[in-house]
Amino acid sequence: MSTKRKILIALVVIFAALLAIAAWLWRGDVATLTVDEVSGTDPVLKEDPDTETIPTIAIAKPIGWAADAAPNAAAGLKVTRFAEGLDHPRTMLTLPNGDILVAEAAAPQSAQSKGFVGWVAGILMRRAGAEVQSPDKIVLLRDADGDGVAEKRFDLRIGLSSPSGMAWGDGRLFVADHDALLAFDYQPGDTELKGSPEKLMDLASGGNHWMRNVLLSQDGKKLYVAVGSSSNVGENGMEAEKGRALIWEYDLATNYPRAYANGLRNPNGLAWSPWTGELWTTVNERDMLGSDLVPDYLTNVPIGAQYGWPWVYWRNKFDSRVTDPAPEFLTEYARKPEYALGPHVAALGLVFSAEGNRMGNSFANGAFIARHGSWNRNPPAGYDVVFVQFDARGNPQGKPKPLLTGFLTSDGDTHGRPTWLAWDKTGALLVSDDTAGIIWRVLDPGAKPAPKTERLKSEPLPPQRELHGNPAEAFEQDYIQVD
Repeated sequence: MSTKRKILIALVVIFAALLAIAAWLWRGDVATLTVDEVSGTDPVLKEDPDTETIPTIAIAKPIGWAADAAPNAAAGLKVTRFAEGLDHPRTMLTLPNGDILVAEAAAPQSAQSKGFVGWVAGILMRRAGAEVQSPDKIVLLRDADGDGVAEKRFDLRIGLSSPSGMAWGDGRLFVADHDALLAFDYQPGDTELKGSPEKLMDLASGGNHWMRNVLLSQDGKKLYVAVGSSSNVGENGMEAEKGRALIWEYDLATNYPRAYANGLRNPNGLAWSPWTGELWTTVNERDMLGSDLVPDYLTNVPIGAQYGWPWVYWRNKFDSRVTDPAPEFLTEYARKPEYALGPHVAALGLVFSAEGNRMGNSFANGAFIARHGSWNRNPPAGYDVVFVQFDARGNPQGKPKPLLTGFLTSDGDTHGRPTWLAWDKTGALLVSDDTAGIIWRVLDPGAKPAPKTERLKSEPLPPQRELHGNPAEAFEQDYIQVD
């Protein structure tokens, strides 16, 4: 055998070996648990995390929808197109007059990673349809005749900076760009957002998580702003996470912001519980611990709550990758999330059952959640809209119930990615599909408008006993009795 032939064979063998290694790396960690097993109030959490140097990659390539195609709706529900031809529609807001505002946006340039890692991430995100030029505008959709199709469309405002969260109250439209919370003078019905905005506060800009959601308090006096982390587990140091991985509370009377809750890696959907009036959110948890960890979640958010990121997840599961020292007694006060939504599902949009909704008895009294879909789980997870049933006391129960599926194909491609949720004026559920540029409309055509959820009422607990005299003496007496 000639030397040239031997070299050629050796090169072929090396090339085949490299292909095999690349295939193995691309395959990554394969899930051993189903998404349902890692969901609910008592999820199965793998005890031995598969710490990854190279993340598991399973990118679903967007292929769009055929003209006559639509997602699969649960039994009894009908899905139609409310609007299409949009440019990367992300968040939505329903105004009091029924108009729907849609933020067309993508990541700003400052949010894109640099160097080799950034180059690789860019390739992956472009394949997933996530890395596009941000349209940077808000569009107004109007269904004037109530037939379930927005026949009018207006560019409300152009030239924003990766806008996402929106809220309206008392003649002002609040908009969260990736780097600032803004307030515009605006009255429902107007088709232009004119004038210069008032900047209420700066927000930590860009980062791995650039979306900023906004929710107005029920009395209209405060704003709540969700800001995600700039990293996976604080690998750039916690100094880089200042003003991130938290929910801000902004007082409109005093113009004073304060951190309302912390330790939330990437909070997104924000909504008020109709049972208790408490704030709830959806949160995207950390990556590169394998396909079975860590579940994204839905949880209530009491004031001052700490959910442990980056040091712990699910209250007391330490992440050994974090190098910065944890706060003292962290697991003593960190909160456990209320409800797991499955690993890497990318839970985004959140709405609760609303008065007048027409989703029928099968989807009464609960939370509707858009799961945008994984890029780093094998097999992929999410790419759907699910319903989480709540009991009469306002607590989640059971497993997520599929409401809208069919976004992911059997070939591993995706027609689109469900992103945000809102109620239209007829009681139908609107679902933004960012990679397909469509707003879907879902309802039970035979359902009557749902009644208002009855608010829970409770009386404060009476004191255990009345204290007389010196409190120290009373404490001592209690100690003696226990002893």
